[in-house]
Amino acid sequence: MSDHIIRHIIVRGRVQGVGYRAFVEDEARQRGLRGWVRNRRDGSVEAVFAGLHKVVEDMIEACRRGPFSARVNELAQREGTEADLSTRAAGDSFSVLPTV
Repeated sequence: MSDHIIRHIIVRGRVQGVGYRAFVEDEARQRGLRGWVRNRRDGSVEAVFAGLHKVVEDMIEACRRGPFSARVNELAQREGTEADLSTRAAGDSFSVLPTV
């Protein structure tokens, strides 16, 4: 089994307009993770993280807490794929993508 994993998450609650994407970007970059984050028109935030298993799991726990001004009501996750990861901007290790 590889130590590296990819996870896709969707976070619901008060997670838009509160600095949540910037929080996720900063946390992911500090941890050396690859992936992306973006707002969704339904008010949720979607992200993909790739890296060492423990580091990705710690990142997901950070997303459950979010920044001070956010309120996370639900965090759904599934195993991610290389196709999920390839959505990030070319040349970026971690991207903030446009809203979908």
